[in-house]
Amino acid sequence: MREQKITLGEMRSSGPHRLLVYCSDYKCAHSVMIDAAPWPDDVRLSDLEPKFTCKAYGHRGADVRPSFAVPNAVAAGERAA
Repeated sequence: MREQKITLGEMRSSGPHRLLVYCSDYKCAHSVMIDAAPWPDDVRLSDLEPKFTCKAYGHRGADVRPSFAVPNAVAAGERAA
C-alpha cells in the first residue's frame, strides 16, 4: 500500500493550487502541470495517483505533487517594465 499524501485542502492552505503529475514509469520522463480546482479539499494526492494514465505510453498511475512554481512574473507580484 502506498503512503497517504496530504489532502488538496492542506495543499491549498499552504499556497499551491496546481499539481505536477509525473508518469509512474521510471523510464518515462513525461509530466504535466494541472489545476487542482476540479477536486474537493478532502481528496488526497495519493487518491488521485492511480487515476492518471500517461498519454505518451499508456502507463497507468502517476506521482502527484504540489506545484510551488510561480506561473509568471505577474503572479509573483512583479510588474513588467
